[in-house]
Amino acid sequence: MASNVEVLWGARPTPRRGPKPALNLDLIARTGIRIADAEGLAAVSMQRVAEELGFTKMSLYRYVPGKAELVALMADLAMGQPTELRRGGWRDRLDAWARALLPLFLRHPWTLEATTGPRVPGPNELSWMESAIAALDGTGLHGSERMDAVVVLVGHVRNIAQQAAAVPGGDPEKHLGAVLVELMREHGDRYPAVSAALAATREDTQDQALDFGLARILDGLEALVADRSA
Repeated sequence: MASNVEVLWGARPTPRRGPKPALNLDLIARTGIRIADAEGLAAVSMQRVAEELGFTKMSLYRYVPGKAELVALMADLAMGQPTELRRGGWRDRLDAWARALLPLFLRHPWTLEATTGPRVPGPNELSWMESAIAALDGTGLHGSERMDAVVVLVGHVRNIAQQAAAVPGGDPEKHLGAVLVELMREHGDRYPAVSAALAATREDTQDQALDFGLARILDGLEALVADRSA
């Protein structure tokens, strides 16, 4: 992971007089992002990025040691800076934070894969974490509770994004609902609770998994904050 630290956190060369270099980390990462957005992360390689840029693969190695470091750089660049949370209390700010995070995963579904497992987070990813943890200032929650709260929120957002990515251009909740309706027509007697829940589902409460999950997570945090205050 040492090379990831260097690529993500190392000092960028300062501009000098004269012609700009033909290659730089930002251009290389943006080219990788464009490929991943169109064809998925598997399509990204040092060779492919070099070809897109009109350079040899060896030219890229002067800037990036390999694909793992390239993907780390791409993911952090794709995340960008977090939305500034100015209004409301901690609950409103965390709700806004989570809702701002979801579109990033939807625009770049490959980041779901690129941001799992042991890795070095980049400056932008840590800025998102900083924003959410700072929103919990004054709540009485201790450090590990704040960190865990952020992990739970991110997990919910990631799950929604993963479901959406599995049904490109469609609605995963509506798709699952339609499948379950068909199954219950044939096998509803074996699954009476599922069948009853589907029959009692109101049209205006469908496709609200993000809202429902966020509300329940924040309800739990609110109860914990109230307990701390007491």
